[in-house]
Amino acid sequence: MKKHIKRTLGSAALLALLAACSTQPSSVEIDKLTAEIVKASFSDKGIVKVSRLETDEANKLCSAAEVAGKELDDKTAKSIEAANLKLIKWPSNGKFVGDWKEGEKLAQSGRGMTWTDLPTTLNGGNCYNCHQIDKKELSFGTIGPSLYNYGKLRQVKDVASADSKAVIDYTWGKIWNSRAYNACSSMPRAGHSGIMTEDQVAHLVALLVDPKSPVNQ
Repeated sequence: MKKHIKRTLGSAALLALLAACSTQPSSVEIDKLTAEIVKASFSDKGIVKVSRLETDEANKLCSAAEVAGKELDDKTAKSIEAANLKLIKWPSNGKFVGDWKEGEKLAQSGRGMTWTDLPTTLNGGNCYNCHQIDKKELSFGTIGPSLYNYGKLRQVKDVASADSKAVIDYTWGKIWNSRAYNACSSMPRAGHSGIMTEDQVAHLVALLVDPKSPVNQ
């Protein structure tokens, strides 16, 4: 009932604004009112909070550019990447590479982040939703690039080798906060957003770089 009232009030507010304006409302006014209506249409339920609707400056800039059908200017893009690079949390235990077998389970799992999940539920990575990873996997998305032979193509022969450090560091950072390397990346900021734990990120890194992983066969 409360939700219905909120939606009704939101619609009424929009109609009132349109009726009161002798000229067409500005895009700023419409955006502001739209945000208010959307927020009024949602309520906290289980682990899912209305705060999910809140976006940071990078999201706002990238969304505005997408709506306008433009790319961000280079200066703004570099600024977003630099800011997000500082937000990457590197592994507190110094362990960048976990168990690729656990990483494969995470890549296959889309579990988590819904109102029916408990706060203790571990989220999946849902990686196959956007990427090809294992050549034997027949069902995968194409939103992101293929990750098959990810480590092999980057010549990772030993995850403990100093020669592999740059690739492994980048892989961790990309999974933790993708916008550190691509300002308007559509890839979830798995670590930064609290979707994945440090251990889970390490397992996904292993899936991609470990020579024994099916990804690199």
